Amino acid sequence: MLKQSQLDLCGRVDFTREVPLLGRDEGFSFACAGCGDCCRGREDIVLSGFDLWRIAARLRLPPRTVARAFCKASIGVVSRLPVLRLAPVREEGNNCPFLTHSRCAIHDAEPLVCALYPLAQEITKEGSVSYFLQPTSCGGQVISAKVGDYLARYDIPAREATDVRWAQVCMALEDRVEALEAVFEPVFIRRVQQKLWQALYYRYDFAAPFLPQLEENLRGLDAELEKLSALQKRRNVRFRESIEKTDK
Repeated sequence: MLKQSQLDLCGRVDFTREVPLLGRDEGFSFACAGCGDCCRGREDIVLSGFDLWRIAARLRLPPRTVARAFCKASIGVVSRLPVLRLAPVREEGNNCPFLTHSRCAIHDAEPLVCALYPLAQEITKEGSVSYFLQPTSCGGQVISAKVGDYLARYDIPAREATDVRWAQVCMALEDRVEALEAVFEPVFIRRVQQKLWQALYYRYDFAAPFLPQLEENLRGLDAELEKLSALQKRRNVRFRESIEKTDK
């Protein structure tokens, strides 16, 4: 079964889930040695704009500063959207940049991927949310819990509406950007990418609520994309006119 919400996680084009989805009243168990190995050697911790905003608020730094200091930025091969990953620190054993003495320095603002672990999340275009258990091999103490209780322990329900909105925005933008890239010249594609970075990740005040800022940014993004589309159309018209004059 294909994971419907997958957006370039780990740089993969496809993602196949081979384990069943879990209801919130269902139980699961996993072993944890408390060693912090799940924070080492990882280049697949993808941040949402909300994740970046939370870390920025925790560190009291602008989101762009946090991204430059602790993340690796790219454009998704599949989605063509901005992708921001935590960048391991090579000099410290390829660890997460926030891992200190096997503990998370930003635990109260950790990314959703980390808060959910070893669970993972699926979000559909319709907004339904499901969870499944990722494979682990750490060993150690066996922890058993109901899905709903585990999520509540890490305050996942409180942020779920924002995470759903983020996922739906990205899925809608993926379709829109694909259509624009089919007709835009490279210079306009680069401008689109710049506008996306600003709207999704950087144009935020960490002291103000995230979701209203996202909605405001999306309205601005829509206007900017319309302007770029109009510019491209005018360039196309001028190009056709110049060809017609040459033919004459």
